[in-house]
Amino acid sequence: MINKIEGVHHITAISGDPQPNIDFYSGVLGMRFIKQTVNQDDPFTYHLYYGDSIGRAGSVMTFFPWPSARRGKRGVGQVTAIPFSIPENSVDYWMERFAELAIDFSGPTRRFDEALISLRDPDGLELELVTNPNIRDFEVWKNSIVPPEYAIQGFYGATICLKDKTPTENLIRDVFGFKYIGSEGNRYRFKADSGSSAATVDLIELPDPPFGHVAVGSVHHIAWRVPNVEEQEKWRQEIAGLGFQVTPIINRFYFQSVYFRERGGVLFELATDGPGFAVDEREDQLGNKLVLPPWLEKNREVIEKNLPPIKIPSIAEKYNGYHKN
Repeated sequence: MINKIEGVHHITAISGDPQPNIDFYSGVLGMRFIKQTVNQDDPFTYHLYYGDSIGRAGSVMTFFPWPSARRGKRGVGQVTAIPFSIPENSVDYWMERFAELAIDFSGPTRRFDEALISLRDPDGLELELVTNPNIRDFEVWKNSIVPPEYAIQGFYGATICLKDKTPTENLIRDVFGFKYIGSEGNRYRFKADSGSSAATVDLIELPDPPFGHVAVGSVHHIAWRVPNVEEQEKWRQEIAGLGFQVTPIINRFYFQSVYFRERGGVLFELATDGPGFAVDEREDQLGNKLVLPPWLEKNREVIEKNLPPIKIPSIAEKYNGYHKN
């Protein structure tokens, strides 16, 4: 018997210059910069990871910086908004913080009886901070610039925009095992039956807009949690048996990955919970230096020469250098 999908593992997006990205996610949102490495398929591009105290599955936001690329275009066939969980008492704190840093935001508004604030990152990626009464999977980084009682605690889930929601709905409900929660207008909510607090997926059906274009400010793929390689292989066979083109299991060093494109156009990944981000760095040193998987270490000199220098914001100083779009 195959276990159900447990929720979101990570979400990977495209940024422009890496430094504003680091400044925003670490210095403004207060997420821990947990891994400074490279895109294994394009090692002259950074792969930057942010998360909770150790980058637990369900908390990890990652980026491929493409400094010279043009802006992407939001549309159907994409993850179009990324909601993060925040404690119910933290809305005023975040509004005051964004106002103080001159960051445009809207809200709070209510959706499915939960409060949320909407904003965009320096590259235009749409984010939401959603009050989540059931946060239980994550541990806030104690050195964050954001006080722990207000801090982001993993994903709330993801919002996917589709021309026709039916094929994607059939996959996440009937195959992944997500439960239908309800709808508001053209937004349909599903939730993994796993106990994870990073497990909510909203499908928005928009029959008229054009397909999105993946570039700066857009999501590259969304990864779903599987506990281990044995379950991952079962899932790979299950997905292949449904007629999807599925990759072999790929070693990403921090987790194992399988990729396929679902019928609504979104690139899906199935990623294992482990081994995690402390396999090549001490937990208290995560993100402090460029680390490479063993098979790329022999190319370190040439890789480093082709990567732009970056600076990790000091947690001892209040960050006030955000640049609006």
